[in-house]
Amino acid sequence: MSSPLTDATSNLASSALHDLSPRQRLESALEKLPAPGSVLGQAQGNTKAVTPGELVEPIQRINEVMRKHGIEFDMSEGSSRVITRIVDRDSGDVIRQIPAEEVLRVAEHLDELQGRLLHLQA
Repeated sequence: MSSPLTDATSNLASSALHDLSPRQRLESALEKLPAPGSVLGQAQGNTKAVTPGELVEPIQRINEVMRKHGIEFDMSEGSSRVITRIVDRDSGDVIRQIPAEEVLRVAEHLDELQGRLLHLQA
């Protein structure tokens, strides 16, 4: 399956990009991504929503490139949100996580309460 995200990350391996500085490689990859706020499926003319399962491979490919810089991406199990972690490359300790664990727990509890609130108000 080809998408703008897949195309941008696969183009990082092309030999022409190896002659560029890291900043130029980053800018080249970012130019190939869809505009902010657009949906990846709509950028291809496809109106089908992207499922969390379809994001696993692109996230793994991004992690292969970004892990050496101390950045990791992951999908939360319950809510299918993308989690970004800044990791100490030497120790492996998480320096910062976005969204934070507390925010993920609050969002999970809000999802649980949403059904109860609607039921009580109806």
